[in-house]
Amino acid sequence: MSIDTGLLRQYLVLGSAFLYWTGVIVQAYRLRRHIGRSPNIRPRGLREKFLWAGWLLVIAGWIGQPLIIRHCACGTLFSLIRFLFHPLGIFLGILLALCGHIGTLWCYSALGDSWRIGINKGERTTLVTNGPYGLVRHPIYLFQMMILIGMLFFLPTLFSFVILLIHFTCTIIKASDEEAYLMAIHGIAYRVYLSGTGRLFPNWKSVRRIFCRT
Repeated sequence: MSIDTGLLRQYLVLGSAFLYWTGVIVQAYRLRRHIGRSPNIRPRGLREKFLWAGWLLVIAGWIGQPLIIRHCACGTLFSLIRFLFHPLGIFLGILLALCGHIGTLWCYSALGDSWRIGINKGERTTLVTNGPYGLVRHPIYLFQMMILIGMLFFLPTLFSFVILLIHFTCTIIKASDEEAYLMAIHGIAYRVYLSGTGRLFPNWKSVRRIFCRT
C-alpha cells in the first residue's frame, strides 16, 4: 500500500465511522429532547444485550481496523486482499458510503419521532410506510450495509468481511425482533405492509408499486 493512497483509505474509513456514529448520537439526543425520554437506548433482556455486543464489535472494528493497519504489523486477518485492492475501490467506496449516509438521513426524516434504537414492548409507535420504508421494511440496516461494503472497498481485508458478516447476522436478528413487535402492536396493517415490501431489499411488489406511480 503506498503511503498516499493507504492513508487516504484509512482516513476515509475513520471519517465515515465518525460521521455515521456522530449522526446517531445527534439523532438520539434530538429525539430525547423532543419526546422527553430516551429512544430505547438501554438494551432490554439478554437477547438485546447480545445484539448490543455484536453492534459494539462492528463499531470497534470499523474504527479500530485503520488504526491497527496503521500502527501494527498486519497478520492474515488485516492483510490486504490484493485482487480487491484497486484504485477503483476508492471510487466505489466513496459512492457507497455517500449513498449510505444520505439514505440514513432519509430514513431519519421518514421516521420522525418513531425512530428507536431498541424495542420497548410497552410502547406503541406509528407505523411508518413512506419514503424508503415504502420499498423495504428496514432501510436503515440496508444503508448501514452499503457503508460497510464501501469500507471493504477502502480496506479489502479478511477482517472487513468478518465485520460485515457480524453486522449482517445482527441485522437479521434485530429485524426479526422488530417485525414481531410491530406485528403485535399493528396487527393486520403491518401484515399488509409486510406482504408488500422486502425485509432488506425491495421485492417485486414494492418495485412495481414505484413504477406504477411513475
